[in-house]
Amino acid sequence: MKDIDEKTQVELEAAAFRRLVEHLRERTDVQNIDLMNLAGFCRNCLSNWLKEAADERGIALSKDESRTHVYGMPYEEWKERHQREASPSQLADFEKSKPGH
Repeated sequence: MKDIDEKTQVELEAAAFRRLVEHLRERTDVQNIDLMNLAGFCRNCLSNWLKEAADERGIALSKDESRTHVYGMPYEEWKERHQREASPSQLADFEKSKPGH
């Protein structure tokens, strides 16, 4: 970013990340498979990236903790409340979108 110091850039990027997480928490109607099919990432990817960033810095953050942060609740609870069975067309689109296809 032009004319922005590194600290401010990190703060802006963190704010954008927090807004994305908040948006995904609000949009429970959007399923992870939809995100994967359209954008190539989902809530689980986001939580994995958060955990990887913590690991790189030697910060203890479990997979469950990172998922709870992204989902706003334990992952199993989110699945029970919001996850629907993927349709055959969603699964077919997912298979087509995998690298190497």
